[in-house]
Amino acid sequence: MGRPREFRDEAAVEAAMQVFWEKGYEAATTQDLCERTGLGRGSLYNAFGSKHALYEQALRHYAATKAEAQLRMLDEPGPVKDRLRDLMLGVIDADMADPGRRGCLALNAAGEASGRTGAVAGLVRRQFDDLEQAIHRLVLVGQASGELSSERPALQVTRAFQSAYYGLRVLAKVTDDRAALLDVVEGAIAAL
Repeated sequence: MGRPREFRDEAAVEAAMQVFWEKGYEAATTQDLCERTGLGRGSLYNAFGSKHALYEQALRHYAATKAEAQLRMLDEPGPVKDRLRDLMLGVIDADMADPGRRGCLALNAAGEASGRTGAVAGLVRRQFDDLEQAIHRLVLVGQASGELSSERPALQVTRAFQSAYYGLRVLAKVTDDRAALLDVVEGAIAAL
């Protein structure tokens, strides 16, 4: 009979998520994952099957924690423009406070070869779709109330805003110029 498991899957997935977020899937080694999770190579593979399966779990964990928190921000009461601005300002604050400038794990995953096919692509796409749906609901509310112009289709407005949001996430990884990031926010809000 094997030894009982002496670790929590959730804590190991959180630790692995941090490694993948810092290094990316391709640069993260099994040794990196073992060191951060505190698991031996055998325990890591017995618990999760493979590095790729652990990556998928890390992306699910990111979606359930970090991405979900952003979606909840959009459900707060208040004017639509204020909620969308707060979403962007929140990521500027988070990204600039992060010494590693990791950005968005889902966006990072989409930029790697492993993020463009199979289950990882599906997980990343789901996060993008969830954000699109949340923004779209807000745009529809804003257009119905007259806060936002109805001249353009709501889905087009949504996708333009979401593109600005993801561009902001990438830009925040490489600049310390908060004023430039705020210009992106105000430009995106003005385009609504």
